[in-house]
Amino acid sequence: MTREDYRHRLERLRETVVSMGDLVREQLADGFSALFTSDRDLAREVIERDHAVNDRYLEIERECLDLLALYQPVAGDLRTVVAAFTIVTDLERVGDLATNLAEYTLDATGSDPALPDVDFERIAALALEQLETAVEAFVDEEPAACRAVAERDAELDRRCVAVAERVVRRLIELRRDADDCVGGRSSGAGSGGRPAGPLLADVSRTLVVVRDIERVGDHAVNVAARTLYALENDASLLA
Repeated sequence: MTREDYRHRLERLRETVVSMGDLVREQLADGFSALFTSDRDLAREVIERDHAVNDRYLEIERECLDLLALYQPVAGDLRTVVAAFTIVTDLERVGDLATNLAEYTLDATGSDPALPDVDFERIAALALEQLETAVEAFVDEEPAACRAVAERDAELDRRCVAVAERVVRRLIELRRDADDCVGGRSSGAGSGGRPAGPLLADVSRTLVVVRDIERVGDHAVNVAARTLYALENDASLLA
């Protein structure tokens, strides 16, 4: 194998990682869209396309192992290969989260949202933007963008915590409604006259959606951290 072959394979590895990032970003965007518009057909498409994400992940994993075995890269090249391997692991997990969103869409009760005044789309847009910025930082080799992703993660975490706290308060209201039912003051309905069972299911689903949005942000930070390490041998963002 010539040095030119080696450099070509390294560049091809970068391009494949970027391609996987684009694929996962599309999956995540469609997962959010399916959930927020109750588009069951789109949800099924997201689930069906998950195998493409997994196939791409395995392809990149094999290429990383081949590069390590055949060329034994060192220094910056070694960090690049290791970063590529760990980055696609995070991207594959984001793909799984997109599938989760699609499955929540199929499992939805079809009733009004448990927290209608929460702007989930804005929170989801921030998570999606974080992922896009992290992948672009890898593409453009931008250390500053990597640090920006890590800094903005705090904002996403705060928004997710705020929604989760509202969900807890909602659960307390549901418990109070249930106690009222036992006391004979109502007959099995939750807040607003909705049956407590479906309402509880919607509130529980809200919790897992918020959890998954926060995890998207965490994976974006991981991508940024590995990119920064590959570029500058700076491990400050690594957990």
